[in-house]
Amino acid sequence: MSTEPETTENTGPGSTGPGTAEGEGGGPATEPAAGGEGEGGSDSPQLTEAQAELAAQKLERERIERRRAERAEPIAAGTKLSGKAADLLAAVRAVEGGAKPPASAFADPEPAPRRPAPEPVRPARPPAVEPTAPPAPAPDTVDAVRRVLADGGAPENLASQAAAALGEGAGELLREDPWQLLRVTGVRPEQADGFARALLGPECAPDDERRGRAVTVWLLEQAALAGHTALELPALTAALGRQAVPDADAAVQSALAEGDVLAFQDALDEPGATPAKAAEGEDEDAEESRPVRVLVGLERYALAEESLADALARIVNSLAKEASPEWEPQGLSGSAAELVRAVAGHGLVLHTGGEAARAEPAALLTAARAQGLRAVAACHTPDGRDRFAALLPDDADGAGAEGAVVTLPGLLAGSEGPGRDAEGAFALDLLVLTDAPLLDVETAATVAESLPDGARLVLSGDPAVLWSAGPGRVFADLLAARVCPQIASRTPDPGPLGELVSGIGVGELNQVEAPGKEIVIVPVRDAGEAVHRTVQLVADSVPRAFGFAPGETVVITPGHGGAAGTRALNAALKERLNPGPGRFGGFDPGDLVVHSPAPGRSVPGRVVDADAEGLHLTCADGPVVVAKERVERSVRHGWALTAHQAVGGRWPAAVVVLPGDAAQSLSRPWVYTAFGRAERHLSVVHGVDQALPRAVAEVPAKPRTTRLPLLLRTQVPPAG
Repeated sequence: MSTEPETTENTGPGSTGPGTAEGEGGGPATEPAAGGEGEGGSDSPQLTEAQAELAAQKLERERIERRRAERAEPIAAGTKLSGKAADLLAAVRAVEGGAKPPASAFADPEPAPRRPAPEPVRPARPPAVEPTAPPAPAPDTVDAVRRVLADGGAPENLASQAAAALGEGAGELLREDPWQLLRVTGVRPEQADGFARALLGPECAPDDERRGRAVTVWLLEQAALAGHTALELPALTAALGRQAVPDADAAVQSALAEGDVLAFQDALDEPGATPAKAAEGEDEDAEESRPVRVLVGLERYALAEESLADALARIVNSLAKEASPEWEPQGLSGSAAELVRAVAGHGLVLHTGGEAARAEPAALLTAARAQGLRAVAACHTPDGRDRFAALLPDDADGAGAEGAVVTLPGLLAGSEGPGRDAEGAFALDLLVLTDAPLLDVETAATVAESLPDGARLVLSGDPAVLWSAGPGRVFADLLAARVCPQIASRTPDPGPLGELVSGIGVGELNQVEAPGKEIVIVPVRDAGEAVHRTVQLVADSVPRAFGFAPGETVVITPGHGGAAGTRALNAALKERLNPGPGRFGGFDPGDLVVHSPAPGRSVPGRVVDADAEGLHLTCADGPVVVAKERVERSVRHGWALTAHQAVGGRWPAAVVVLPGDAAQSLSRPWVYTAFGRAERHLSVVHGVDQALPRAVAEVPAKPRTTRLPLLLRTQVPPAG
């Protein structure tokens, strides 16, 4: 249909100019929205995605601990440390004092031998086991924590979280060190300070060593939520100063001495130096004179980044021992043929492009399976899996795509895909991973470590979308490191929407001709009008003009809070589309929801019913039961999402809401991601005036501090 939606007054197809006036928001709409709130857990008697992910992460942590134990050698250095940690502490102190750190403390790992590589030595992997939910804290532990919280005036409903975070003996630990309360999600330093004053009385002081250590760890956890795997030492000490830590240097040294954090010294390239020259090294005097940066990070992310670099180096180097098949990309041309040829001769290949470019890795998967290789594509979401599978040709029996495309959580859990071999590796010759920018460093390390020697890995995705909800920027780091072939697709996204989004990707918000009303701008004056217009578009105008049901239109807004955030929009949309008393914890049968089985993951679904077991949902992968105690934290209404929640999915229509109070939260990746969720129609409820074109032109992605590029350059030769 070509009729323009009735509510789009003063609009025109392709117009991307400002609205008539800047909106008056009722509060900030910039609450962090990294894929939805809530923590993962067991929500069903059956195996759930949350259980699967937790089990996979547990196996990875066990592997890392074995790796550390194998290479640790005690060295008499420092008073409370041995081995590498002692040398690190000594080096940090030397740097702070203006002296030259010992060369052995931060020695870079020996570069991996250039190809042909010796036969890789793989650490023993534990056999795959059936994932199980983590045990709940013991009741007596929770009771002990509850008593300590009551004595300190803290909310007693934090008892279960604190017991789970601190483990056995949590009550005694909290009484001895009240600042350990900062390990509970959502607790801030000023709240922990009040708790400590109530428990310690006159003994509580700002310069308490325990406070400095706890705040150091808390700051690094907050940095991880912002995407950093580590922080530069000056940035960390400055942040400690803002948290009223009198001696920031002493706080960092104390955290290092206790093993709460790790320190690293990364040598920086001289201006004009090539990565190859830096990796191969120069004479000892020149190496010692190179500038360095000192980084401090949490162990879990530091070791995950090192494990990822090791695994990627193995993937690149081990293929030299394998016989490369002669792949002839018959019937293919352009970047699709280039991708097939690159994968035939390399273990790791990067592929970049938009939605239409997904046809190229689909062609690769088809060619690999035709060669008899065990090849699978993994997508982050069920929607992405279904869209990718639709690109594959059917065999004569009509089952060509069966088993060839899986979700990444299902692959890691073993519920989808070929399973694992006796060593715990995927039974695969080729893994194509789509939506690669969504990979955080821990998930990427798990995937890379799970590939067998000689297997190929293709990471494919659109580098312009929002980065992962978890720490790291794996895909961007690999593109920057240039340690493997990179195939850039020349297949553009079609139509007015493709033209609009492609321009945004290069920093241009262009006016686009949209004769079929593919793009419509709805100017609004304030947040209240934005909510009103959005409801009209979803419930009336878009269905009437384009034939889409309300459930086929997604609403995207910058944050959960504010007068036009997801909470306000979902309340208004529920009242119009599925009114009800919310008798199941605020939900009624028929409500659209988004379920977050684990931090950073969002799965769209619909409410079916509720009973003593919990809230029953139907999602793309089948029924899900969310336990009653987890509903508030892990289920939201799902008519309106943030861009982080929507990334990886596509809908027939999208309504992007930009109230005036959202201007400061806009960036080019956010606009690119939000506008790119629409397949056929995009309505922009516009109240940010010139902030939209300014964000597209001038506000890139926020930088993230990571170590992966440097780690890769020391182990993998630069690509050809």
